Amino acid sequence: MSYRNNPYNLDHDEEDEPCCPSPDIIVNPEGMRVCQSCGLTFGQTFVDSERRAYTSEEVQSRRRTEPKWRSFGPRTVITGVQSDARGHSLGAKQQALFSRLSKIQGSLVSSLERNFWEAKPKLNALALKLNVPSQIVETSWKIYTEVARQKLTMGRSIDGFVSASLYAAIRIHEFPRLLEEIVEVAMIPLRSVHRSLGLIVRKVFPVLKMKYKPVTTRSLVFRFGSELKLSMSTQTKAADILLKSKKAGLRAMGKDPKGLAAAALYMASKVANEKRTQADIAAIARITEVTLRTRVKQIKSYL
Repeated sequence: MSYRNNPYNLDHDEEDEPCCPSPDIIVNPEGMRVCQSCGLTFGQTFVDSERRAYTSEEVQSRRRTEPKWRSFGPRTVITGVQSDARGHSLGAKQQALFSRLSKIQGSLVSSLERNFWEAKPKLNALALKLNVPSQIVETSWKIYTEVARQKLTMGRSIDGFVSASLYAAIRIHEFPRLLEEIVEVAMIPLRSVHRSLGLIVRKVFPVLKMKYKPVTTRSLVFRFGSELKLSMSTQTKAADILLKSKKAGLRAMGKDPKGLAAAALYMASKVANEKRTQADIAAIARITEVTLRTRVKQIKSYL
């Protein structure tokens, strides 16, 4: 049973652990047992019970560390325990004490920190599904941090602001990802992301001194061309078609860049004899075939 793709699965037996031929197995700061040679992950190590140490060597080798649950906030969480480390039941007064300590610790956590606890895993999961680079994720977290500090999430959806922050960071770095893709992966209404994105552009960007950059047709041409498996010469030809039509007077204002990019690729593929159907191109660009034919006619009128 392999845990390469599911390193956090802790419900497994020791007999099911994969046997790695390399002895170079280490435990990283997050408690993960990883092989230095092949990168195979064996799961996460937690301390279940205390072990007594009698010599200085045993003290060093058996020194326990707390599992790292989050990159911020308290690392130790007090729960309503009913037994000690050896499994002995605690008295009523001791159980009441731990219950009281747990309530006190919960009251010391601010609303901002609770917001971060919910938002950070959602952001990481969304970025992982979309295969977004780490620098974009850092920028999106910086944007969301300012959103939370301004309390823009009060009465609004955290999921909407997480998705909008990620898309805003994508536009800052000019990464070829569509808003429809984020909405589809996040499984939230498009209207919620639009509202959150508008608040971010109006209230967060001026504070962070960031500039929102709209998606360009050129970047979409090469992305759609790669997904359609067109040659680089055909993709370059499509970009040249768009450039010539814009110089001749074609206005991109008010037109979805996805439609223009798809139309240019359709025209270039026909010229290069790498024919792709209108249905295939429209599906990749997430537009209708009617829109594709309309944009083709508009581009041809300026060539």
